[in-house]
Amino acid sequence: MNNLKHKKLVKSGGRSNSGKVTVRHQGGGEKRLMRTIDFKRSKKDVWGRVEAIEYDPNRNAEIARVVYEDGDRRYIIASVGLVVGSKVIASEVAPTETGNALPLKAIPVGTQIHNVEIVPGKGGQMVKGAGSAATVFGREDLWIMVKLPSGEIRRFSPECIAEIGQVGNVDAKNEVIGKAGRVRRMGVRPSVRGVAMNPHSHPHGGGEGRSGIGMKHPKTVYGRSAVGKTRAKTRYSNRMIVQRRGGKSILG
Repeated sequence: MNNLKHKKLVKSGGRSNSGKVTVRHQGGGEKRLMRTIDFKRSKKDVWGRVEAIEYDPNRNAEIARVVYEDGDRRYIIASVGLVVGSKVIASEVAPTETGNALPLKAIPVGTQIHNVEIVPGKGGQMVKGAGSAATVFGREDLWIMVKLPSGEIRRFSPECIAEIGQVGNVDAKNEVIGKAGRVRRMGVRPSVRGVAMNPHSHPHGGGEGRSGIGMKHPKTVYGRSAVGKTRAKTRYSNRMIVQRRGGKSILG
């Protein structure tokens, strides 16, 4: 089976199925084709060779086109050090080399990883942006602890798959956009300051002249607090966090 078929990316313009804007500042942009990335690394115990490193308009990381021994071709996230001709494999007994995918239980402490699963078998959900890397931090009885790029230390199941190495295209953060028109072509619509609006459109709006936000703490356009601890206190993943980013809070 060849998973390299590109399909048209359907845009929502930030609108829900009822036509209402649910995500602001989205719309327009150039037409794109969606590349199907093998985040699950479901091709087990079969060696593959990197055919090409390609640009993907849907992410800031580059992608690697891999051809496997049985002729199947798939895309994976290109990590630092992965070049044309590199060999990769997804296996529980794979060597801990760049581009290989292993369960966390098989990865030594201190190893840099990316494309980390949260739910075993679901596919990589964390650490996929250009230049990012997490680190296997330690082991508990039933969990593997991973230090994320934010500094947060989090528990993961030993069966979760992760890829070895740092995501490539490290200099993506240094790219200069250059002009507003290019941002529009990326599908980003203009963002207007709340204080420049009227009070009907934003809590910060209204007032005579430059009167500031007119309240003690800033709010979002929906009226919710935009400062301080805004994370839900009963979030399902709280029990998985060993240390919050910044190292100030330890949770059980």
